Amino acid sequence: MAPPVRHLKNQNFWQLKNECMKAGTLYEDPEFPASNESLFYSKAPPDLIQWKRPGELCDDPRLFVDGISHHDLHQGKLGNCWFVAACSCLALRKTHWKKVIPKWKTQEWDPRAPHRYAGIFHFQFWCLGDWVDVVIDDRLPSMDGNLIYCHSNVKNEFWSALLEKAYAKLAGSYEALDGGSTADAIVDFTGAVTESVDLADDKYRVNIAEQTKLFTELLKVHRRGGLICCHLKAPSYNDMENVTPMGLVKGHAYSVTEIKKISLGEKTLCFGKISKLYMVRMRNPWGVREWRGAWNDDSEEWKKVSKSEKRKLGLIMQNDGEFWMTFEDWCKNFTHADVCRIINTSILSRHKTWEKGEACGRWTKNEEVLLNRSGGCFNNRNTFLQNPQYIFEVKKEEDEVLVYLQQEDQRILKKSGKGDSFIIGFEILKVEHNRQYRIHAMHGQEKTASSPYMNLRSIFLRKVFKKGRYVIIPTTFHPGIICDFILRLFTDVSSDFRELQLDKPSVTCWNFLWGYPQRVTQVLVQSVEGVQQQGRTEGADLYIAIKCENERVSSEVYKNTTSAVFGMKAIFYRKRINEPIAIQVWGSNILCDQFLGQVLLAASPKDPKEEQSLQLHNKDGRAAEEMPGRINVKVVSSDDLHEL
Repeated sequence: MAPPVRHLKNQNFWQLKNECMKAGTLYEDPEFPASNESLFYSKAPPDLIQWKRPGELCDDPRLFVDGISHHDLHQGKLGNCWFVAACSCLALRKTHWKKVIPKWKTQEWDPRAPHRYAGIFHFQFWCLGDWVDVVIDDRLPSMDGNLIYCHSNVKNEFWSALLEKAYAKLAGSYEALDGGSTADAIVDFTGAVTESVDLADDKYRVNIAEQTKLFTELLKVHRRGGLICCHLKAPSYNDMENVTPMGLVKGHAYSVTEIKKISLGEKTLCFGKISKLYMVRMRNPWGVREWRGAWNDDSEEWKKVSKSEKRKLGLIMQNDGEFWMTFEDWCKNFTHADVCRIINTSILSRHKTWEKGEACGRWTKNEEVLLNRSGGCFNNRNTFLQNPQYIFEVKKEEDEVLVYLQQEDQRILKKSGKGDSFIIGFEILKVEHNRQYRIHAMHGQEKTASSPYMNLRSIFLRKVFKKGRYVIIPTTFHPGIICDFILRLFTDVSSDFRELQLDKPSVTCWNFLWGYPQRVTQVLVQSVEGVQQQGRTEGADLYIAIKCENERVSSEVYKNTTSAVFGMKAIFYRKRINEPIAIQVWGSNILCDQFLGQVLLAASPKDPKEEQSLQLHNKDGRAAEEMPGRINVKVVSSDDLHEL
């Protein structure tokens, strides 16, 4: 089922188009008018700019001419090479651009039915989990009869110029697109998950093994519908758009349009194997200025490639902004790459299928402490745990987990002097096996992973986690910031990802009869030693059960052992604080599990934060000599709940 679409400014494309057709008029968008306020917010545009409809710029306007191609696009006078590079990537994937340009055939000019043309178009962008439909009219900024911003290399093709206008409307103005991230635009086009790769890292510049590993990964991403872009960081503002001796532009975004192993030489019957060269094809959004190094358009190296291989590559030897280079040169000459993955969640795919957890949240301020949800990063110890908290479970022994945090786009606020992304990040804590409520105290909690904190729209982390339960705490760096966000989690098996919304057990009418929790106690069972199962000379299949009042929490089973390191944590909300907590050791059995011994923890241990080594005993008080084995336990009597 297709996800629901939200209409920007409540503008319904079909309704507006039908109204224009009935009235016999061309659409004029009141929400993004053909005026200076739609162009700039910080300066006045040149007086010579005129808003023209495509039919006023050429005789036979079309949305597409001979289909859509990454060759179509050329950057205009706006500093949005990042957006044009993203459009070049988009044009490579029909499944993606058909979503961004919905039902494009119904939007195309039809010379046989000119009365059906109403001067209105619509495009769709992915915004924090929703597809947003953006309606525009077809009046485009021009000068001397030519488009001044993004345009096609064919004068009567307008899909790129109209797409740019819709994206400018989403951002608030054309000037709001002056500077940005190619990866962010690709995410808006596809809903992809973006991972940044630091190519300046020496392991990619000099280590052939790491280069090969990266090439294999990028080739897999590319073949599975992902999009890749890159840039060469400028050392300073004055270096922006300076050209290197090799022809690359500093501070400029490039799109990767192909990744391939190219065969060198002719394949013969006698010699079946031929050498392969790792290559990437790049495109400069300017449509000119190409790579001057090895394998450039005029390079002698192309003589090593057969004519049939060149035909497969679609090799064009002209200054069109597109060029090939070896993957080794790519790693050495660019500093950053953004890998935009289309995460496969379809169970029908022959490729790896990920399980997705997704939640939309908001950092907010509130005078009530427990309702405050903008506590800042971990440095703000008093408020950090007031941020939103999300729990997930790793059910395999180990699982690779992808975590993606994205804040709402701030560009719409540029007109008011704001518009920069907030510094965001997240922490991941390993928590108790039975955690159900929000965390309010850090003692006893283990910080397992931490993302970088950066003023980027999105933050990504990929890490292998061991079996257990974890809590993700997404934060802004500074407390008190109000902002929407989306948090996405991908695992190999379902993780039961959800938000921890309750701060404490709720009060019900039954509490008057059975009481309400008075204390929170955390138990950490670190290990058991020397446990023997009766009737067996070899080890037992051991597991731990912690019992408190009517709640029981069990660990996983450790096979054929007399000692095991559990590192098992459990938390209990206790009504009868004078009753002891029982920690039992069991032997797993197909027919009936065997009780092997237990220790009883006093309600108020002398020093709860110290490790206690306690000897096992039976439920009926059997002598310790008959029940060998010791258990190491730590108990923390916590003030986890503020009001208990």
